[in-house]
Amino acid sequence: MPLSTLTPQPLWQWFSQLCAIPHPSKHEEAIAQHIVDWATNKGLSVTRDKIGNVIIKKDATPGYEDRKGVVMQAHLDMVPQKNNDTDHDFLTDPIKPYIDGDWVTAEGTTLGADNGIGLCAILAVFGDDTIEHGPLEALLTVDEEAGMTGAFGLESGYLDGEILLNTDSEDEGEVYMGCAGGVDANATFALETEAAPADHTALSIVIEGLKGGHSGVDIHLGRGNANKVLTRVLFELADKYQVRLASIEGGSLRNALPREAVAEVLVPTNNVTDFKADVATLTETFKQELAAVEPDLAIFVDPGEESDTVLALDLQRRLLAALYSIPHGVFRMSDEIEGVVETSNNLGVIKTRGNKIHVQCLIRSLMDSRRIDAQNTIGSIFSLAGASVEFTGAYPGWKPDTSSQIMGVVRDTYNELFGEIPKIMVIHAGLECGLFKDAYPHWDMVSYGPTIRFPHSPDEKVLIDTVERFWQLTLAILKNIPKK
Repeated sequence: MPLSTLTPQPLWQWFSQLCAIPHPSKHEEAIAQHIVDWATNKGLSVTRDKIGNVIIKKDATPGYEDRKGVVMQAHLDMVPQKNNDTDHDFLTDPIKPYIDGDWVTAEGTTLGADNGIGLCAILAVFGDDTIEHGPLEALLTVDEEAGMTGAFGLESGYLDGEILLNTDSEDEGEVYMGCAGGVDANATFALETEAAPADHTALSIVIEGLKGGHSGVDIHLGRGNANKVLTRVLFELADKYQVRLASIEGGSLRNALPREAVAEVLVPTNNVTDFKADVATLTETFKQELAAVEPDLAIFVDPGEESDTVLALDLQRRLLAALYSIPHGVFRMSDEIEGVVETSNNLGVIKTRGNKIHVQCLIRSLMDSRRIDAQNTIGSIFSLAGASVEFTGAYPGWKPDTSSQIMGVVRDTYNELFGEIPKIMVIHAGLECGLFKDAYPHWDMVSYGPTIRFPHSPDEKVLIDTVERFWQLTLAILKNIPKK
């Protein structure tokens, strides 16, 4: 059954188009141009700002001219993640969505419901002249997932609205009025090598089967981190069996929990049998520790790639000590908001490139002071291990405004529609709202969306009936926007 048979049809028809046009982070030009061409053909006012964000404007429907102006906002990009056995090029191949019971998911890749459902809801609103609304604008930002480039680059003067509706939340029934800030920690080890020892056997240690997920939304679930699992294997067995590390790779995005990692190693041939036995023992230990959350965890020791060089022993020990020491997961829960993570870190990426080994973490916190404290902790560990450390892309959190008028509108509208009060929440993830305050400090903002599970992983899926509720809520909010 095609997605276009689902309701609301205009939204799902747009989502089918979106899936057909590759749009991973930093490669949104094709979808941006598609939207610009569509808006132009429809006679809407459409422009691109200096950074590449798409801005569309639509006049109020008759009788709604006196309402406050609304900016509907979503990001254009999606996180590109796939299973190892999936043959997919995110730059050229379409996403293949399908209906799986009550959910829509994709074949072996991320779906892009984050933030594609919100994006398509906005486009469906702008394409329907029967929907009642005041002055309306769309802000469709670029590169949210990889660096919030569009939000960082947004300048004043392009938009006139007073209210911002962010559609990038992932739990229907929850309305967000605040979010965490974050910063990337980038550590670099100079690659020092020496000749590979004789009488060694090349092996690959492969970590697979972890669920992965969003490094903010899912960080509290206690899921395994492939980088940490691999590091633990190497740390515990390297000296015991004189294992030499030739290369190490793990994770692919700093904002996704690492699902897979691999190390190429050389093990003295006479130690191989015992080494494999100890890896098997550790595997069972990990499976017991993570039984409730990672039932498919697998660790393989396969024939490896022969290498003429290995990491210098001092570098190997410093690298493994640093990776072992870097904390991953929840640092602290919020004291003010029950059940919400305050501060966390994701050890997201390890990669060997040229003459460098790069390690990337994403630190998040609801409090800038706590973020800086975590930053200092992680920076100190890397510095002690002899790595250079750079912190980039810092973005502020979105501080809750308890007097928000639009929050009241959304809460009351939800109650009128569905007979219950939505949960008013703060999310431990990076929304663009905090950055928008630089260019538009007067904006009254709220974030909401349908239920999306396991974003940033190939298990990503969106609950179909919540998309309908999200759509109904959106139309009702637009109708209930207060007067100027």
